[in-house]
Amino acid sequence: MGIMKKFSLEGKVALVTGGSYGIGFAIGSAYAEAGATIVFNDINQELVDKGIKAYKEAGINAFGYVSDVTKEDEIQSMVAKVEQEVGIIDILVNNAGIIKRIPMIEMTAAEFRQVIDIDLNGPFIVAKAVIPGMIKKGHGKIINICSMMSELGRETVSAYAAAKGGLKMLTRNIASEYGQFNIQCNGLGPGYIATPQTAPLREEGHPFNSFIIAKTPAARWGTPEDLQSPAVFLASEASDFVNGHILYVDGGILAYIGKQP
Repeated sequence: MGIMKKFSLEGKVALVTGGSYGIGFAIGSAYAEAGATIVFNDINQELVDKGIKAYKEAGINAFGYVSDVTKEDEIQSMVAKVEQEVGIIDILVNNAGIIKRIPMIEMTAAEFRQVIDIDLNGPFIVAKAVIPGMIKKGHGKIINICSMMSELGRETVSAYAAAKGGLKMLTRNIASEYGQFNIQCNGLGPGYIATPQTAPLREEGHPFNSFIIAKTPAARWGTPEDLQSPAVFLASEASDFVNGHILYVDGGILAYIGKQP
């Protein structure tokens, strides 16, 4: 097989959770360009319709489903429906997630649990639902959207950092437990990416915007497009011997101590 063919996703079915916009949409679009059939879910019909429209405008025939990643019965039902209507899932991207920027002592336990439930329990529930089909097919790719907060702490993100640190270890454990079935589970760790979620932090004159640019060797925020090629690599045959790895796409932040004041 030629080297470029190893990056092809032709004939694969890819499920991207929360894939109607932002990073999920960017990854889904890249997978479609690489030849995959795109399936995505979101929390309500409005977001699913928004995603279907966005994919259609990009020339992509995607399949959208309403389901909550924290509800095991809904996810099991959705995966069964996808297998019946589209095909067994070859690629899973656990992208759905939230962040609550609240100082720890002001955060309620309920708010903490909500972040953990969506950002950590959700990937467990969805991975658990798709792994049997991957075992049946004899191959599978699971990509968990981790974060630099899998490695670092910062003010106001205690729940998010705890969830993403847990997701890093869930990634390694899935790799350990199911690698024998030719299933590779890796993490994709975005740096600070320009999305609707980070828009308030990127406003002109916002001190956090200047801080991130100064802390990033690339001297800019990342874009969803920066994540597309790494995501294709982790979903393709080119990464068949890469398992339990977290690929950080952060412009070099994790490698950099920062400029001397």
